Amino acid sequence: MDFNSILLQAPAAGGGNSMMSTILMVVMMVGVFYFLMYRPQQKKQKEQANFLNEIKKGDKIVTIGGIVAKVLEVREKTYIIETEGGKLQILRSAISLENSRTLKAESENDSSKA
Repeated sequence: MDFNSILLQAPAAGGGNSMMSTILMVVMMVGVFYFLMYRPQQKKQKEQANFLNEIKKGDKIVTIGGIVAKVLEVREKTYIIETEGGKLQILRSAISLENSRTLKAESENDSSKA
């Protein structure tokens, strides 16, 4: 028996509430899925997009590969960055939001201690 046939079955005599409880349970499961899975992921994607749009020349970033670099040029789909080994061109999607924030927080702590 598949899910649709379960929902479409005629309720047994005196069992009209079982159909409503089944539908209510499905609606609740969809709601829980939305608030625990889908919504946080959308928020994280929006945060990543805002972070990438705010990056400007001179900012220090960390790539998803762990490369620490300084932004030299911002282009439409790429960045030109400078590392200790030289210049690189990377895609916008190759920048790590979490690691870049950690680097920025560490550099701010170091500068406030000095």
